[in-house]
Parts: sequence; structure tokens; C-alpha cells
Amino acid sequence: MSTELSKTFDPAEIEQRWYAHWEENGLFRPERLDAEPFTIVNPPPNVTGSLHIGHALDNTLQDVVIRYERLRGKDALWVVGTDHAGIATQMVVERQLEAQQDKRTNYSREDFVDKVWKWKEESGGQITRQLRRLGCSMDWSREQFTMDEHFSNAVLKTFVNLYNDGLIYRDKRLVNWDPKLKTAISDLEVETTDVKGGFWHFKYPLADGVTTSEGKDYLVVATTRPETMLADMAVAVHPDDERYKSVVGKDILQPITGRRFKVIADEHADPELGSGCVKITPGHDFNDFEVGKRAGMKAGEMLNMLDAEASVCQTADGLVPEEFLGMHRFKRDGVDGARELVVARMKELGFLIPHVTKDKDGERVEHDAEPRTIATPFGDRGGVVIEPWLTDQWYVDAEKLAKAPIEAVKDGTIEIVPKSWEKTFFNWMENIQPWCVSRQLWWGHRIPAWYGPEKGIDGAVTVGRQGGEVAASYTNPQAFVAMTEKEAIEKAKEYYGADTQIRISDRVRLPLANVVYISRDDDVLDTWFSSALWPFATLGWPGDTYQPVRPELVEGPHFTSGSAEKEKDGASTGSARTDLDVREGGWEENPNLLSKHYPNDLLISGFDILFFWDARMMMQGMHLTGKAPWPRLYLHGLVRAADGAKMSKSKGNVVDPLGLIDQYGADALRFFMSAMESQGRDIKMDERRVEGYRNFATKLWNATRFCQSNGIGASTSIAAPAATQAVNKWIIGEVVETKDALEQAMADLRFDAAANTIYHFVWDRFCDWYIELIKGNFDEETRAVAGWALDQILVMLHPFMPFITEELWSKQGNRPDYPLITAKWPDPRAEVDADAKAEIDWLIALTSAVRTAKNELGIAPGSKLEAYCPSPSALGRKVVEENAAAIERLARLTPVHFAEAPGGAAMQVAAGEDAFIVPLEGVIDIDAEKARLTKAMEASAKEAKSLEGRLGNANFVERAKPEAVDKARADLAHHTAEIERLETALARLG
Repeated sequence: MSTELSKTFDPAEIEQRWYAHWEENGLFRPERLDAEPFTIVNPPPNVTGSLHIGHALDNTLQDVVIRYERLRGKDALWVVGTDHAGIATQMVVERQLEAQQDKRTNYSREDFVDKVWKWKEESGGQITRQLRRLGCSMDWSREQFTMDEHFSNAVLKTFVNLYNDGLIYRDKRLVNWDPKLKTAISDLEVETTDVKGGFWHFKYPLADGVTTSEGKDYLVVATTRPETMLADMAVAVHPDDERYKSVVGKDILQPITGRRFKVIADEHADPELGSGCVKITPGHDFNDFEVGKRAGMKAGEMLNMLDAEASVCQTADGLVPEEFLGMHRFKRDGVDGARELVVARMKELGFLIPHVTKDKDGERVEHDAEPRTIATPFGDRGGVVIEPWLTDQWYVDAEKLAKAPIEAVKDGTIEIVPKSWEKTFFNWMENIQPWCVSRQLWWGHRIPAWYGPEKGIDGAVTVGRQGGEVAASYTNPQAFVAMTEKEAIEKAKEYYGADTQIRISDRVRLPLANVVYISRDDDVLDTWFSSALWPFATLGWPGDTYQPVRPELVEGPHFTSGSAEKEKDGASTGSARTDLDVREGGWEENPNLLSKHYPNDLLISGFDILFFWDARMMMQGMHLTGKAPWPRLYLHGLVRAADGAKMSKSKGNVVDPLGLIDQYGADALRFFMSAMESQGRDIKMDERRVEGYRNFATKLWNATRFCQSNGIGASTSIAAPAATQAVNKWIIGEVVETKDALEQAMADLRFDAAANTIYHFVWDRFCDWYIELIKGNFDEETRAVAGWALDQILVMLHPFMPFITEELWSKQGNRPDYPLITAKWPDPRAEVDADAKAEIDWLIALTSAVRTAKNELGIAPGSKLEAYCPSPSALGRKVVEENAAAIERLARLTPVHFAEAPGGAAMQVAAGEDAFIVPLEGVIDIDAEKARLTKAMEASAKEAKSLEGRLGNANFVERAKPEAVDKARADLAHHTAEIERLETALARLG
């Protein structure tokens, strides 16, 4: 028995109710322990995050897939969790402290970390609540966090394994250094912004009376960062530059420091750019670092002139003048920085070459620098200019780890969809650089390494200053990498000798007689390092005998019996999992979890994290488990503003997905995301489309109410009911074709094709035509077929619009034991009836043609018109004779004559091979209608000509705003189509 639907479709009410029902009853992972697995993992959002439009797209696509596979009877597991987000989370807590006139350094590391955990429990995870609003059917009973104990153990195990395999090492290299946060950051956390700056030109004198081939005793170098010359170590010229071949290998001087270094030959210097000479500061520029290495400089010998806060410190050779020490690199708060002082001193010494312009009177004007707009890197969180900084960090040998993923993509073990991303993937992976995995933070996975002094070396501890504070460090530290402190002590004893006492210290300390202190690395690991383990650590790796459980997140009861696939009234039961044997400590035994669900089946990801996350999961997964983490990687585009611009808070064009859900419902937003997701293309936000899909949901709601009012309820079989009438055979065939097309689209990961397939079936075929065709003919067969067809719609539409479909499913029949979320995917067990399809399609074509012609000629839709078909086809004659009542009701044609039409004005319409003539004498004023159509056509022709002229003007196309050009093109397309329509209408009148 069906339950009457309310007259109004209210998304908010049903969304909250149904999500609670699904989650409380464990329906996101029903008991299907023997079923074929299907596994995906969500890209874990930052625990500090909130749902943005990119999350909405990414998680909608994943939910479409997981609901689809669940309906197909798979043991569908969608792993969910959040990332601890080292920098972001630490900043949130530090800001809270700042608001209380407090700061992190007032606390011990342990106390501060405790505060972060407290924040996480009280305020973190807002985004997981918002994912529920989107309808994400994740297995919340197993929600993960990258700082959970089991996951942390996996992270430490990975570090130790890679270290023992020679794939993690400590090295001195340049990193992206954020002077505000005082940590290295990844490339993804660097934002490049155009900043107005200067381009300074200076003379560097050649030493020992050496001159160039042109007789000059100096070389000219240019820079946008004059402060870095305090750490210059070379000047480079191109090896083929004839102007400077005579001075290669000769000494040159830096005027302020007096440092003497070589002129070197390197292809990095461009003979066509400026003077062709480039000053080389290997300790503060990524390109210069590589030049320095090629010139034989070791990283430990490269000079560093800035401390962790980007203030000038003394270089190793002691040549930085004292007046610079302690100065910030830039001017701030009105006080000159090192940049300004370097320029001033070079100018005083006569080594600044001014930039010369002319004023409005033509007089010569000298400037210290040439104005330049410079692409400048900023930290996305610290908000200050990033400094390439030479420092000791931990690195992963990414080049070696990249080999297996490269081969996996080449041989098809991993398929990247769309394939166009493969070239980018190979280009990056084949030129990959060492991966810096250490971060100077307190919140995160602390690096499992302890340091002691080098054995048998005097002066093993160096005392110096760092960041304005006295600090001790090991000159050549000996690292002991281990899972635990106990293991580290054992390794230290092996190194220093069994008789040596090993003590743990929180700082570097001088060794005593027979006592050596070792201290743990203060740094933590990059969050991308831990999230790279997500596909398998979330399933219990490195063991296969346990899995984490978060029982506090599952409030409702769990079903403890019921088959995984029990057919009943056209659906399968779906009880909750029975393996939730929650034990003390929040662990359970399930030896099959990792082996069953790893490798995962698919990863859906934004293309922007292809290298930061996707590729690193490939590298870690293949090295640590011997298997690719998934066979397919789907990369979707970005959601952009309506004009195609990238969304940003500064532009004010950010769209809040929660606001769209409030206004239109989650189903409408989800369907928009799915329908607009076309492989390899970005999505332009269009709120009108979201509103349109809300209207689509309302149409389905009303169609179901219509069915209920005519005694059409839930189906009683999975297979299509027996049908004798053409219209019922036709709709069964339409279901079969829709199901096949939908399955093909899902197999190809064509979300747009899948969404549009079900959309057109629901709107065009079922609501617009089938319901119209069966009106007034609700016999037993038709009710059975209509109820079955509506059930198939609800199942096929469910992955895209889960809330409204579950509500309609429940109201169509009393079936609480098998909610739609765990129903069975359509299995019509029927073929397309070609004859029935031809008949109904012919009838639809005739009706559509008549309605279009009436609209074009201004004839009232309800007007009944007489029609003539002189030479009907066999199909046309059959349909007309057997469906006269339907043709009168739908096409408003009556009677229809199989004879020649009388003379006079008439319109012509066609259906299949048949042409119909509809007399218009007495129906409309023919002359007036011709005049109206002609006037409208002339107006459109005039406007089209004007638009063609505008778009043919190169100045307009190149200089006008892009949105103005797009609008002109759209208007031209509209008027061109209108001219064609009006010409057709006039032709109908003869």
C-alpha cells in the first residue's frame, strides 16, 4: 500500500530524516561479507576545513559511484576520514592563544599538542557534518583520522621502512621556507602573486687587473633581489658567449662583502637577457642551487645569509658587514631592510648602474631600479614572501619510488581518466625532485629519529645562534631511526658501545664520561606523507588482523541477521554489518579487511592534487604493499564562477554549497555536479541549472503523486510485468535502453552522460509522454507496468538524487525491510519491442510536430484541427486507426483523413515517413500571421547582421571583456536560430 505524498516537495525535511535513518541503521555498509568488494577512499579533507564547492563536486561523484555499486549488490566500502592538517590546525590553535594574549612558546610541546587535541575534539570535523548534508554515504562507523594511533603507527613504520631501504635520507637543500610560520612548506602551499618591484643593475669588479674582451674591468649583473648578494658565490656566463670567454675561471669581487669568487660558465646564463651575466646565490635561489652543484659546490659549503625569520645572519665565511646583521630582508614598519641598505651601499661605492628615463620635458631622470612586475611566491597560510632557504631536512628519494608508478601507467595497470592527463603525469614523474617530508611544527607525526654526536670526533657539538637565540647542534649528527625510544637507545648502544650509557634529552647536550645524550628530532612529517598511506593504512596496514572502529559515531542499532541479496517484491534486503565487534580500545578483528578491500577499485580526485596526493599514493602503495592502490584514477576539473574565472575570496565569487543546499536541496546540487562533470573540463557554476534540477525533482514528485492518485503503487517484481499494449511494451523497452546506456556511462566514468540519460528518461519519456499516453486507461496491466517503471526510475536515479528517491520509494509501498539504498539494481529480463517502439515514437513525433507548428503560427494549443494524410505508410495507418482517441487528446487532430487535402492555406507536419496537411482557413488570419512572422524575422536578421559586424571586428574581440564577447556570440546564435524558425513557419503557410 502506498502512503499519500504531501502536495509540496520539501527537500530539507526529507534530507535530515533519511540521512539519520541510513546512518543509524548501518545502511552505508550493509552486511555483504561474501559479496564482491568495491572500495573507494575519500581524499581526507583538513580537520579544520568546511565544505566548499570543490568538496561538493568531488564527494558527489564518489557518492554516485558508491551508491551505484551498492545497488548492484557489491560489498561497497567508502572509507572516510580527515587529515590532521599540520600547519592549518596548528595555526588555528595559535590564533586562539593570540586572542587570549598567549602564545605557543609559553607551553611545552606536549602541553601545546594536548591543546590541539582538545580543539580537535571540541571544534574539529565540521566538514564531516557537512558531508552528511550532501548525502555522502560513507562508512562513518569506521571514520579515520590521520593522527589516530593505528594510523600514526603506520606512518612511523613507513618512515622506518623507507629509511632502512635507503629511500629516506637527511640532506641540506633549498626548501620553500615560510619565515612567518618558520617551517618548510610544499609547492601546493605556495601561491604566486604578481607584485610591483624593481630590477637593479650593478657592476661587479674583476680581480687582479683582468678585463673582458671589450676591455672592461667589471661585469654587469642584474637582480630583483639585491639583498641576496650578501651570499653571492659566483657569477655565471654562457659557455658560448664570446664576450666573456676570456674571464671564465677568473676571480671577481662582491663589492660590499669583499668576497672573492669565480666567473663560471653555465648554460643557465642567457646571452640574450640583459648583460648575459648572472650572479649566483646558491643558498637562496633554486636555479642558482643547481648551478652551484654543477660548478662543484657542495650543499654544506653554500652560504646562508638569513635566519629562520628572514633576518640577516652572518655567513660561514664571516664576510657580511656587521651593520647588516639582524636586519630584516625587506623594509617593514617604515624601517629600511637589508634590500634598501645593500642598494644604498652599492650606490655609494659607485657600483649601481641607474635606470634612465626622460620626464615630460625630455630631461634625463635617473632611478635606482627599473620598475618590474614580478611573480612572487607567498605562503598560502603565513601570507609572507617565501624564501628559498638552505637547511637540513628529511627527503624521500622520489625518483626511485616513481619508477613503479610510471611503468604501471604505461602498461595499463593504472588507467588515468581522462587519458589526456597521462602526458602531464609522465612529465612530472620522470623529472621528479627529492621530496622534502619534514616540517618545523609541533602538531603532526613526529619524525622517529634521535640524534647523537659523531663517535670519536672532538667538537661534535657546535654552539651558535638561530632565530636570535643561542642554540647547540651536532656538527655531524648521527641519526638513530626507530619505531620507539627503546629501539633508538638499543641502536645507539650498538653505535657507541655496549658500555656507554645512553640517555634521552630534550635538547642537544655535550657527552660526558661514558654517557651520551640523544635527542629526538623536533620536526614532524609533511601531511602528504601520511595521507599517501590512506588507501591501505585505513584498512589496517601494516597488519591484516585489525581495523579501527568509531562506535560513538553510530548511535542506532545494527541488524544482526538477514541475507545480503534476498529478493522480495522487487528489492534486496540490506541489513547492517555484523562484524562490528567493538572491543576495548576501539579495535576489532577482521583478518579479511585489508586483503579484501586493497587494492581499492577507484580513486576520484581533483587534477590539482595529482602529484601531491595521487602520485604519492602510487609510490608508497606500490613500494610498501607491492600493489597499485587502485586500477583507475579519475581526475575531475575545477568548479569555476559563472564567467569561467577561478573562484577566490578576494574576487568575491565563491559559491557556498551549503547555501545552495538550503535553497534548492542537496539532490538538485548533486545532480548539477553530475550532469556538468564532463571528462577533462572545468564546471561553470550556474545557479539557474541547480534551480532547474530542483524543478526536475518537483516534476518527479508530482508525477508520483499522479500515479498514486490513479492507484499505481510499488512493483511486486524485479522483472518487467507482462504487457500486451504497445504503450506498456514501449516504456518497458525504454527502461531497458536507459539501463544499458546508464551502465555504459558509469563503466566509462561519464558522469554527465549517466545523469543526462536518466534525466531525459524521467522527464521526456516517462513524465511527459508515458503518463500522458496512459491517462484514462488505468487498467490492471497499465498500473502494474507504470508502478514497475516508476520503481526502476527511483533505483536508477538514486545514486544522483538519493533523498527524493528514497522518500518516494518508501511512500510507494510498505517495504521497510529493504530501503531503496540497498535495493536491487534493475534487471528487467525483457527485450525492446521494436514494433511497439516504432508505434509510440511515431505517435510522439506527430504530437510534437503539431505542437511546434501551432506555437510557431500562434495557434492556441487546445485548438482541434482537421488533418489529411494522402499516402499513409503502413505504420502511420496502423497508429492512427488504433490510437485515434490518443491523437485527438494529445495532438488535437480530429478527424484524420487518409485522403487528399482541400486547397487553400495549410501547414504541413511530419511523423516518420508520413506527411500531414492541416488546413488553416478560418483558423488564423493568414495574411496577418505572415506579416507578423516576416516582421519578426527581419528584426532578428537586422540584429544578427549587427552582431556579425561586431564579432568580425578584431578590436572588439581582443579588447572587450570576455563575458561581453561571449554574450555577443550567444545572442548571434539565438538570432540565427530564430531566423531559421521563422523561415520554417512562413514556409508552412505556403
